[in-house]
Amino acid sequence: MAKNAAQSSLDQRLAMAKRCSHEGVKAGAKAAVVATIATAIPTCKNSALGKSPSQALIISTVAGAAYFIVADKTVLATARKNSFKQNHH
Repeated sequence: MAKNAAQSSLDQRLAMAKRCSHEGVKAGAKAAVVATIATAIPTCKNSALGKSPSQALIISTVAGAAYFIVADKTVLATARKNSFKQNHH
């Protein structure tokens, strides 16, 4: 019986981790799209040279940073919220 309870607890933790990760991926992807658009428009508009590797680097760096920052914060917030719910039930 103890083994089944331990397995059930592990399964619940894994499911929670997957939910947290999924929420982080969704939020990060949305942030990356917004950051790409917000960076690409002024970067490409203000350039007299047209498309250049430096523009692509700026845009991709901002999008990547937005993705990882938002995904990380979302995963932590979701985990914290789920942990709080589990500890107070």
